[in-house]
Amino acid sequence: MLRFTGWSIRSASLLASSASLVLLAACATESAPKSAPTSSAPGVDACAKATLNLVTPGTLTIGTDKPAYPPYFVDDTPSNGMGFESAAAYAVAAKMGFTKDQVKWIVVPFDSSYAPGAKKFDFDINQISITDKRKVTVDFSTPYFTVPQAVLTLNKSKFAGATSIADLKDAKLGAQVGTTSLAFIKNTIAPTQQPLVFNDTAGAKASLANGTLDGIVVDLPTAFYISAAEIDGSKVVGQFAVDPSADTWGLLFGKGNSLVGCANQALAQLTSSGDLAKITEQWLSTDVKVPVLK
Repeated sequence: MLRFTGWSIRSASLLASSASLVLLAACATESAPKSAPTSSAPGVDACAKATLNLVTPGTLTIGTDKPAYPPYFVDDTPSNGMGFESAAAYAVAAKMGFTKDQVKWIVVPFDSSYAPGAKKFDFDINQISITDKRKVTVDFSTPYFTVPQAVLTLNKSKFAGATSIADLKDAKLGAQVGTTSLAFIKNTIAPTQQPLVFNDTAGAKASLANGTLDGIVVDLPTAFYISAAEIDGSKVVGQFAVDPSADTWGLLFGKGNSLVGCANQALAQLTSSGDLAKITEQWLSTDVKVPVLK
């Protein structure tokens, strides 16, 4: 069940056969954080908190978009530690030596996070897929989650019974700008109608609810949350096979920032201890399968 502040939404499948937990623009005039030093001195840990060069000394600055949506954040408040990505970010921070009161959250629009240039954050966490195109301008940690795309329609839609990608060819679909969901519509579904592009998921949801769209494409956990808690009379028609080149999420860093290595070390520790799996289970675990559309 997706669990939130003392309440739960109905069960729905996230970790279906195609989804798996992976083991393992700021202005150019702003000053970029220096890379953490790599010391050759015996006994010096390059990832020790005291050696890290951060945006703000002694503080780990984390970026994400606003609104910050469930099930990744709860109550649009990343700092409360609730929701999958909030909890994961604090777990990484703790492994890097930061207490909760030494973590600062800032607002970073989704498409600004991977734009070229200096960053106001140490890392950004915002369901950002690791892609070769984005890696030209930013760096990523090892993946912390792998997720399929999914299509959401209204129950009354003629596309609600779709059982294949071909069944969606004539659908009017939409997604947020700059997302792998939008790229998936264009490149994989390739509908006969141009998809509608929105500045954020809120705009896509509103258009689906008022009938402007036949369906929206989002990641599977988001699709289930929207259906269960936000748009009455909607359903997750199906999910799509995971594309490893587009459907793995990583922490995002400014280009050349050696904090990446320290974050990877933290993620490896969280994976080996089982803590990352527990966080995923708490916020994203589900128990009802959804068909894979091919």
